[in-house]
Amino acid sequence: MTTPPLIFDRRLWRQRLTRALGAQRPCDFLVARAADDLAFRLATISRAFPRALDLGSPHPAIFGALAAPGRFVARTAPVVAALGGGAPALVADEEALPFAPQSFDLVVSALNLQFVNDLPGVFAQVRRILAPDGLFLAALIGGQTLAELRLCLVQAQEEIEGGASPRVAPFVDLRDLGGLLQRAGLALPVTDSDAFTVRYANAFELMRDLRAMGATNVLAAGARRPLRRDVALLAAALYAENFSDPDGRIRATFEIVWASGWAPHESQQKPLKPGTAQTPLSAVLGDKSRES
Repeated sequence: MTTPPLIFDRRLWRQRLTRALGAQRPCDFLVARAADDLAFRLATISRAFPRALDLGSPHPAIFGALAAPGRFVARTAPVVAALGGGAPALVADEEALPFAPQSFDLVVSALNLQFVNDLPGVFAQVRRILAPDGLFLAALIGGQTLAELRLCLVQAQEEIEGGASPRVAPFVDLRDLGGLLQRAGLALPVTDSDAFTVRYANAFELMRDLRAMGATNVLAAGARRPLRRDVALLAAALYAENFSDPDGRIRATFEIVWASGWAPHESQQKPLKPGTAQTPLSAVLGDKSRES
């Protein structure tokens, strides 16, 4: 069995998330947006999902989006500070789920799986704990997120230090998610993206929001080496020069990517086998050979 690469320092991530959740003013606009979107998506599905799991979402707002009459909702959280109240809950590692096979009809995860080291392994475990025809719905931070900050930090490091070390996580690409769901044995995969822009007074205000989310650099390669002050100042200047509006405020891109897949069931639609179609293609497109 191949050991997945160590991309994130998970212990450091949990420490920073705990600190952020304990702050007087945690920054939660991303999770609030995800919770609203989750509620809308579930409302469009005419299924009861009597047993649901909130898998590791770092904010209790997701539980509110899952709550429904007659639905049992359990929660796992990455840290004690994220547990909240209102549902049976435990602290658990998303990469080692403590549930029996076919325990849930619905598994939801919002804005935490982008920090796991073995995303395919997590998807496979979700497939194991889903009952037949159960739904998995996940929201992750996408690859467009903080593109401007990433570019400015790299340029500033190269100018001052003569080289760049990663400072912004390599978030998942939307094009990869569908394949990962299928690889885990989930059927009918669907992915889509919600990209939007948030404006800030300057790059340091953006960085304060990231700290308040517990979303600062936790890459295993160099995560504990502090960003030099002169690099930060130059990156902020480059940001203002290249990504500001006429009023002087800077733009920051955020992307939430959504992925869904179903545990296989005989009732689900399946593609036809090659050669079994009943209607010839020429009948659909028209027989162009007869046109003069």
